[in-house]
Amino acid sequence: MANTNKNRPEGTAPSVVDKARDMASDVKDKVQDTATSFTERAGEAASTVAHRAGEMASTVGKKVDRGVSAAGTGMQSFAETVRDRGPSSGVLGSATSAVADTLEDTGEYLESHGLSGIASDLTDLIRRNPIPALLIGIGVGFLIARATRS
Repeated sequence: MANTNKNRPEGTAPSVVDKARDMASDVKDKVQDTATSFTERAGEAASTVAHRAGEMASTVGKKVDRGVSAAGTGMQSFAETVRDRGPSSGVLGSATSAVADTLEDTGEYLESHGLSGIASDLTDLIRRNPIPALLIGIGVGFLIARATRS
């Protein structure tokens, strides 16, 4: 068979095509490796961010629980102050004692249950009384809307 391109020696065309295919294959492999590497790094970064966010949420939750516990301790202390400084007899004495008892009970509840206990108890209360909870929510929403209206 005759050579169709007189400037090119016989057998040159297939070797150029083979080299081009090899180069294309190498480029394809490098692109795939780079994409895989990028995907792995992105996944690691996302995992690190998620882990740090979880740690921060845990830390914030613990600080809030400590704050609620401290508020409970403060309420108990205030109950003692009310009891000591308020009248001890008569109608005002009874009212003072009732207020002090309520403050003390509330303080103990806050100290022992924390924010998660409050949320759990509130959820149970709403589940037991859905209609009144809904009506209270509507009422609170109405009051907030009236308060924020210009």
